[in-house]
Amino acid sequence: MTNDDATRRRAVEDLTIEEAAAELERLAGEIAYHDQRYHQEDAPEISDAAYDALQRRNKAIEARFPDLVREDSPSRRVGAAPGQGFGKVRHARPMLSLENAFSDEDVIAFFTSIRQFLRKDEPFKSDPDAPIAVVAEPKIDGLSATLRYEDGRFVLGATRGDGEVGEDVTANLRTLKDVPHRLAGDAPAVLEVRGEVYMTRDDFLALNAARQAAGEPVFANPRNSAAGSLRQLDPAVTASRPLRFFAYAWGETSARIADSHWGVLERMRAWGFQVNPETHRCAAIEEALERHRDLGRRRAELGYDIDGVVYKVDSLAFQERLGFVTRAPRWAIAHKFPAEQAETTLRGITIQVGRTGALTPVAELEPVTVGGVVVSRATLHNEDEIQRKDVRVGDRVVLQRAGDVIPQIVSVILDRRPEGTQPFAFPTVCPACGSHAVREPGEVARRCTGGLICPAQAVERLRHFVSRDAFDIEGLGEKHIAAFWADGIVRSPADIFRLAEEPAPLVGREGWKETSIANLQRAVRARRTIGLDRFIYALGIRQIGEATARLLARNYETLEAFRAAMVAAADETGEAFHDLDSITGIGTSMARDLVQFFAEPHNLEVIDDLLAAGVRVTAVEAPQRVASPIAGKTVVITGELERMTRREAKARAEALGAKVAESVSKKTDFVVVGASPGSKATKARELGIRILDEAEWLALAGEN
Repeated sequence: MTNDDATRRRAVEDLTIEEAAAELERLAGEIAYHDQRYHQEDAPEISDAAYDALQRRNKAIEARFPDLVREDSPSRRVGAAPGQGFGKVRHARPMLSLENAFSDEDVIAFFTSIRQFLRKDEPFKSDPDAPIAVVAEPKIDGLSATLRYEDGRFVLGATRGDGEVGEDVTANLRTLKDVPHRLAGDAPAVLEVRGEVYMTRDDFLALNAARQAAGEPVFANPRNSAAGSLRQLDPAVTASRPLRFFAYAWGETSARIADSHWGVLERMRAWGFQVNPETHRCAAIEEALERHRDLGRRRAELGYDIDGVVYKVDSLAFQERLGFVTRAPRWAIAHKFPAEQAETTLRGITIQVGRTGALTPVAELEPVTVGGVVVSRATLHNEDEIQRKDVRVGDRVVLQRAGDVIPQIVSVILDRRPEGTQPFAFPTVCPACGSHAVREPGEVARRCTGGLICPAQAVERLRHFVSRDAFDIEGLGEKHIAAFWADGIVRSPADIFRLAEEPAPLVGREGWKETSIANLQRAVRARRTIGLDRFIYALGIRQIGEATARLLARNYETLEAFRAAMVAAADETGEAFHDLDSITGIGTSMARDLVQFFAEPHNLEVIDDLLAAGVRVTAVEAPQRVASPIAGKTVVITGELERMTRREAKARAEALGAKVAESVSKKTDFVVVGASPGSKATKARELGIRILDEAEWLALAGEN
């Protein structure tokens, strides 16, 4: 009998501390091995009783030697001390979203755009219609998560969050049987594996049945169930839920894994991850579209919810060349399934007033289930859409969830229209404040002219301010905002931050006890520091979404510089407006909306008030980039290049940290000229700006 065998047989009470540590290490590895054989390979090697005996011995040793409990302990899969909230994790590489395609034509356009982008590379240079190999995988309807491994050990797990920052749910992810604690075989010293946490339909139904029997509220769908289960403060609750994980991507790695996307997935399988068995490598677009049709036909048979197929360019060299646009990769697209439809009755039409004053008609419906979700309201978009479809109260209508998300009315069933229905008369006054609602020439929306006196706009602006992609203040939902505004507690964004120091208005309010007030104060204080991009988005400026706010933040870097530039841009003939208008992605209409916002004194007062209330706006943390002599420089590219398209040249410059502008100004650092450069090269010479030909540009950018 070896010493190890003797230790295994020795009673827990007789173990020395050194023997206990060694035994816990052995048990962690042995139990993890049997977990993999049972849950991942469907090939158990020991009986349930023998497995339970290993778990009991591990638990007994940990109880006697609590200081020896390991991070990868099997006991952490079935529970751990509840946390006091989730910490924040900044992703080493952003977890980006995907662009969507809703038809075969959209997918064909996607493949065409790739060929156009790479048209000066082989094989597209020789054959413009050369096939593009892609990996096609089911688009799981779950919750995205990332797993970080160091030296083969799982050390950190996080949700996607806003793509830049997620929540630390390491303890909860450890409880998933599909998440290896240690990787099998060789792996990079640092490896981030990304994928989807999900729940099968059968497991979801069983969970809901158990909750109903216990008198607990049931979940709406498997996706919500998975998301809620993963975000439990007590990992024991997560462990009790039947969550699973499919790996399909990666983040930061310390070494190259493979030369193709398919090759990376093969490595992931070898390391012990579950990769969706319905994932296939397709040699060309026709094969990819057939995979979409096939999965669409078998969608109900898969056992878990999917809402489309994701296509990813297989060549990692091409992925690197294609890069990213705003918050999505150019080399991937989600081909969504056709929206599910249902028939119901239109009970009424109400008008919502948004934060910019736009009046939006909303259909009030007889509740109906569409795609597994009960829908009672749907958008009617605008008054033109109502007239075009001739939608009337009392009609039987066909409803669908566009992209399986936003409910909308597709059509009216005219042969079932009740007698006496009347065309809908769109209001010409705001239902919230009674001000005139006007429709400017060329605009689709009718807008309230009440501005700051309109309570609906004020409340919607505040709701937007605290929303997830803006200040993201936990526990301050739409109902609270509306109630606080109505009672005069919160009338401006800065009032929210004053509540953190002066909670008196909340004391004694129904539903607000000492603990809930303290939680809100803690949540508000946690959001006093915010990145410039989120701050710009939170201001609710017309036409300025998340991607544009990020673009502005990276161009102007600080709030002071951004504010000063926007104020100066009021003169459209001046340099500040020219600089704003020349930013790639900022059109003249968008520039004017920015200028108009900062031309209003009360908007500047809102910003000053926020700063006085303790809000601190920080520069956007730039993504990690290779060292580059063009990082932070402003570049203009003009003329026809030989070795790459202008689109690819712009993407390459942005990836290396440069700012790409559309026009030349005094702030331009380099102008890259190809054949037939035009007036931009002339202006660069007049201003004394350095002009680079393509060879000089490629050398500066580090291209071979």
